[in-house]
Formats: sequence, structure tokens, C-alpha cells
Amino acid sequence: MAKGPGRKGGGKGADPAHRLLADNRFARHQYEILETLETGIELLGTEVKSIRAGQVNLRDGFCLIRQGEMQLHNVHISPHSHAGRFFNHDPLRVRKLLAHRREIDKLRGALEQKGLTLVPLNMHLKGSWIKVTIGLGKGRKLHDKREEEKRKQVAKETRAAIARL
Repeated sequence: MAKGPGRKGGGKGADPAHRLLADNRFARHQYEILETLETGIELLGTEVKSIRAGQVNLRDGFCLIRQGEMQLHNVHISPHSHAGRFFNHDPLRVRKLLAHRREIDKLRGALEQKGLTLVPLNMHLKGSWIKVTIGLGKGRKLHDKREEEKRKQVAKETRAAIARL
């Protein structure tokens, strides 16, 4: 299998130009992802260094569309360890996401439906650029989460049974 932004790993054979930096597995559990979009992100120098070191937490993050711009909220990027306090960044600052106007308008129209939200799914390298994959998600109820877990368990057991043959 090819390893890319959607796959975990960075071992042998993994392309360093497409390395996964942070993953938000909790979002896939909490939300049914209807659509995904890869966006750029506006960062400061110390943020780039911290992200490349794996010092980012996407779990509580969400996206909003304000004044025609997409913004990433509540994503914690730890201050860089080798920079002074004056040159470092605020860990929870609002960051601008970079996408085409047509894509933003399409997402804004979808967000007007009740129960849909934008959540960051992962952060990865694409060449030398840091990209964020965001997903348009619909919140799952508790019984939906249980059904999804059962479905995954059955699929896992089926794969194991086929592998034994």
C-alpha cells in the first residue's frame, strides 16, 4: 500500500515529501465526514518549526467562515523550544486557512444546513508546504458510534478469517 497524507507511518518507503505531521482520529469518531478539502495554512516561522517537530494538537480544533475567509480555531501548536519568549507565537491563535473562493462559498452553503461543521482531520507535508485536510462533518449520535464500532469489528474479523484461508 502507498503511504500518503491519509495513511499513518513514516517508515521505510514513505515519501518524506508527503509526511503525516498530525492526525485527528477523534474527529472521524465524533463526526461522519461527508466531504474533505485540502487547504493551505498561514503560519509563523516558529509555528512551522513546532509542527515539523510534531508539537500540534488538532483534537479540539474547528473551522469557521468569517468575512469570506476560512479560519482555524482552537488548534494548539506548542511554542518552539529554541526560541525566546518574545519571538514565539501564541499557541491557540486563530489561523487563516487558504482555499479558493469557490471552495469557501461551497462550504458556506453546506454549513447553513443544521448539524454540519468543519473539523481539521490532519496536517501533512506536501512538498515543502504544510497542508491541512478539513472535513465537512455531521455529528454522530451515541447509537451511530456504536453501530460504526460494530461494523468495523465485523470487517476486521472478516479480513482475519480470509487471511487464515
